Amino acid sequence: RSPCCEKAHTNKGAWTKEEDQRLIGYIKAHGEGCWRSLPKAAGLLRCGKSCRLRWMNYLRPDLKRGNFTDDDDELIIKLHALLGNKWSLIAGQLPGRTDNEIKNVW
Repeated sequence: RSPCCEKAHTNKGAWTKEEDQRLIGYIKAHGEGCWRSLPKAAGLLRCGKSCRLRWMNYLRPDLKRGNFTDDDDELIIKLHALLGNKWSLIAGQLPGRTDNEIKNVW
């Protein structure tokens, strides 16, 4: 498999508000689609993986922020006993929460 991006022409580090707006605008217009081709199509000098993680963990409109409820904590404990460390499957049962966020709470 070819490299996901050209390392020499890729921004690293913190995202700017302009980059966030480009990513949001592109996804609103075209959907998520292929993350490897998205940065070039959206005019971003980022890696596809970076774009995917930025969208999934910070920019999605359905993300929930803030503390987990007691019910959420109980559900995580039950699902972990059933599924183990399969954080993405557990996150699927808690709409708006990311797998990484659930793992960090655990």
